[in-house]
Formats: sequence, C-alpha cells, structure tokens
Amino acid sequence: MLQPKIETIPAKKLMGKKIQMSLADNKTRALFQSFMPGRHQIKNKVNADVICMQVYNTSLNFKDFTPNTVHQKWAAVEVTDFNLVPDDMEIFTLQGGMYAVFLYKGAPAAFGPTFNYIFNTWLPASLYEVDNRPHFEILGEKYKNDDPGSEEEIWVPIRLKLLS
Repeated sequence: MLQPKIETIPAKKLMGKKIQMSLADNKTRALFQSFMPGRHQIKNKVNADVICMQVYNTSLNFKDFTPNTVHQKWAAVEVTDFNLVPDDMEIFTLQGGMYAVFLYKGAPAAFGPTFNYIFNTWLPASLYEVDNRPHFEILGEKYKNDDPGSEEEIWVPIRLKLLS
C-alpha cells in the first residue's frame, strides 16, 4: 500500500487566503476561485507550488473528526518574507516539524479511500500519531485539478507515539 516519506521541515512563511468550512459545507472551490487570479500579485514566492492547508482546532482529537468538523482552509504560496502583502491576502507562519508525506494520484473527489487508509490503517500501525499542527497538500506542476491523472503531496503532521 501507500507508504509515506517521513520529512522534518523548518517553519514556512505562507501568503494567501483563508475561509472557515467543514467537509459537509465544502467551500474549497470558492476559496481557490478567489485566490488563484490574485496569486500573481505575490512577488516574493519561493516557487510556483500552491499550498492547500487545513488548520484545525488544537484540541481536536482526530478520532472525533466528522464531516461537520469546522476548520480553517487556506489557499496559499510559500514566500521568502512578509514584505509586500497584497491588500486581499493574509499571512501565516507554518510551524516546522515532522510530517508523513504521501503521494496521491487521482482526482481530489476520489481522495476518501486514501484519507481512510492514512488515518485508519497506516497511522495506527505506525510509530507515529497525528500532531496538532496544520495539515497541507502541495499542488505542484503535476496537479491537474479534477483530472484522474493529477498528483499532489499530502503532508500529515506527526510525532512519535508516546509510550504508555
């Protein structure tokens, strides 16, 4: 099955737009329709990748996650600094740390079984547990929106399980 790379990253500076939503009240399309035309105003991008980030309440236990769990969703790019922030954009510092990085191939709408595998099969059998930091996807050059041949990286924040 799908095996992740384990990576530790430093903090990242992000610039973009955010919205409050849940999976049941999914506003991702509207967020990206608002962000994508204006992303060219951001002059200090690190690269051309777009980041789709979910920021959950730090008290959330992912065993209690439901389609109605409200979270903050971001459409953003990584930047070198927070100088020159366009008027309709916001900034966010993504805390560094350890991540399990999964390569997902397929249309975003078909992600459900992969999500289920990561959180209900891979994670419980691994040495790791979910850490309370943002989750994100990197939509790079192989990302093709709703195309079944699309590829993206799924970054799940992790930490070593505490021994009890």
